[in-house]
Amino acid sequence: MSQLAVTVIGPDRPGIIADVTEALVGTGVNLEDSTMTLLRGHFAMMIVCAGPYAEVQAALEPLQGELVITVREMAPEHERSAIGAPYLLSVHGADRPGIVAAVTRMIAAAGGTVTDLSTRLSGGLYVLTAEVELPPSAELTMLNRALEITAEELGVGVTLRPAESDEL
Repeated sequence: MSQLAVTVIGPDRPGIIADVTEALVGTGVNLEDSTMTLLRGHFAMMIVCAGPYAEVQAALEPLQGELVITVREMAPEHERSAIGAPYLLSVHGADRPGIVAAVTRMIAAAGGTVTDLSTRLSGGLYVLTAEVELPPSAELTMLNRALEITAEELGVGVTLRPAESDEL
């Protein structure tokens, strides 16, 4: 059994999840990690599972065409422990290029890592929400100030706050 990464994207329609997961279960695959979402009228999913590469590839082949599907073998999973406390980052404001790059650069500069991020554009309102981990050594006052300066330059609002365990 190989550790596999399966990605799927295509025009949204009822039954995409059922079609893909039925094809996978037919090969004996169990979904380990997944994320699935609607993106501007297209449905996208990323799945990590363990299974026989050739059989998974063959089982998903009939869905190709309408859907763009890739299957690739992954290196063995390595243990990942949290680098620090969880925080919630939110950004909102007028849409413009560079928002994600700028705020994630600030998190990285503080030694933090993004564990989940999503964005939505609704009319002219851009909303980014992210779960991040910050190490105990992170200077939160400096990070918040850097985020405020960056947000001001981008014309957006930003908040960074500790995550409550029931929010994650």
